[in-house]
Amino acid sequence: MAHDATANTRPSNNFLRELIADQSARGAFDGPVITRFPPEPNGFLHIGHAQSICVNFGLADYFGGYCRLRFDDTNPEKEEQRYIDQVAEDVHWLGFDWEGAIRFTSDYFPTLYEYALHLIKNGDAYVDELSSEQAREYRGDWNTPGTNSPYRERSPAENLDRFEMMRAGEFAEGTAALRAKIDMGAGNMNLRDPIIYRVRHASHHQTGDAWCIYPSYDFAHGQSDAIEGVTHSICTLEFADHRPLYDWFIEHLPVPAQPVQYEFGRLNLTFTVTSKRRLRRLIDEGFVDGWDDPRMPTLSGIRRRGYTPVSIRNFCEAAGVARTDGTVDVAQLEHAVRDDLNKNAPRAMCVMDPLKIVITNWPDDQVETLTASAHPDRDDMGTRNLTLTREVFIEREDFREAANKKYKRLVLGKKVRLRNAYVIEAHDVVKDDAGEIVEVHCHYDPDTLGELPADGVKPKGVIHWVSASFGVRATVRQYDRLFATPKPGNDASDFVDDINPDSLTIHNECYVEPGLVQAEPETRVQFERIGYFVADRHDHAPGSPVFNQTVALRDSWAKQSA
Repeated sequence: MAHDATANTRPSNNFLRELIADQSARGAFDGPVITRFPPEPNGFLHIGHAQSICVNFGLADYFGGYCRLRFDDTNPEKEEQRYIDQVAEDVHWLGFDWEGAIRFTSDYFPTLYEYALHLIKNGDAYVDELSSEQAREYRGDWNTPGTNSPYRERSPAENLDRFEMMRAGEFAEGTAALRAKIDMGAGNMNLRDPIIYRVRHASHHQTGDAWCIYPSYDFAHGQSDAIEGVTHSICTLEFADHRPLYDWFIEHLPVPAQPVQYEFGRLNLTFTVTSKRRLRRLIDEGFVDGWDDPRMPTLSGIRRRGYTPVSIRNFCEAAGVARTDGTVDVAQLEHAVRDDLNKNAPRAMCVMDPLKIVITNWPDDQVETLTASAHPDRDDMGTRNLTLTREVFIEREDFREAANKKYKRLVLGKKVRLRNAYVIEAHDVVKDDAGEIVEVHCHYDPDTLGELPADGVKPKGVIHWVSASFGVRATVRQYDRLFATPKPGNDASDFVDDINPDSLTIHNECYVEPGLVQAEPETRVQFERIGYFVADRHDHAPGSPVFNQTVALRDSWAKQSA
């Protein structure tokens, strides 16, 4: 069940809800709606999985039923405990609770083995000893029917004997496989005597060395659903061609329930890759710093970037559930988090590229505490204190010695307001030997706190600032989209050729207002005039802040595209 009340609580309709509602009205199934989320523990979950999580948990919640978390752990060579732990953490972080304990397909290995024996005894499965190369030849292709294996007509007794030999470890990997006996001439390739069990001499993270044969996903999936009493097995569209096989196994086995599989369109995003193979390559070749790099589309990466669970769930709800695959502009995901953070993130000031301002008519030892709202539209967030001193930092780009009328920041001889503070006027600069400005000298008007200057002329601009003596030095990472093109690798080039070289910029000399010195990891904040940021969940520490940019205040990519 979803347990975050701040999410969008008015779900849009979709064909799966309509389908299940119709079935329920007709009495097509008994008891509550039971769904499952069945990830393979061979990597981290990504944004596409988020939609699947929202669909499966959302359907169960909508109909007052249950959703279960089950790991499809049938491939021990690629699976690790850390992936299991991360998936469970991601599902909870996204805001969902599964029914009962975490389940594993490996929990059902003994039962699946008995189901395999049942098929063999009924003449519906056989041990095939073709090599992998021979098996490919016998299988045919989309235009050519397959050919029966010479081992296909073995007797049930002989197949039982050979299968027991597989179980006992007497076959090397790749020398024998148990296949369902269906139809080598079927137009659906999945029905051409699919593999049920393979020999794998590999230790399993749950069962250790108890098994040296492992069931295929297609064989284990539906039967695990049936054992758990799942009513609706909801998959993405790439499994549509597997549905006849799913149904065939259910019909030919003494399973305790009759689950039914339905498919929906997979969610793809522009400027994004979600293939685990591609994500692994990004990590292995050093393009990103691990599965949870904030540029990655993994849920742990998105979380570290500062996205909120509510924003992701609202995005998935807005994207909808379609019957066909589709691609959604990543700007919609960015809009979802921008909308959430605009409403809920407190405000603060950060100077990214500091230039020192000296207020020459401010006493050297004077320290003034000013008060500003924590959020302009949220009285419930209270206020925050700002410390103003003789020397402050502003953004280097917020000052010019001379500028035209369109420049509404600090210029020699012109006035601007320090945000939430006084009006200042620049009158001199100090440069180093290279001619670089290192200080700007200003006067401040002590009668302009919350007021216009005495002449009634409104300053042209408002700029943010941080006290040079009380501000806290911080590292700020500005992130951008990892890829520079909407469809990475779509023009037949290597997808890594489309990586955005400016996807990460690290600023080590930033200053934030002192109220952030004790900010906890994962504290989200809007740096005024810059964007939305989050205290890094791993590297940030009170007194040594590290902030990651979540998203800019506005969509700069839309302007570039236009």
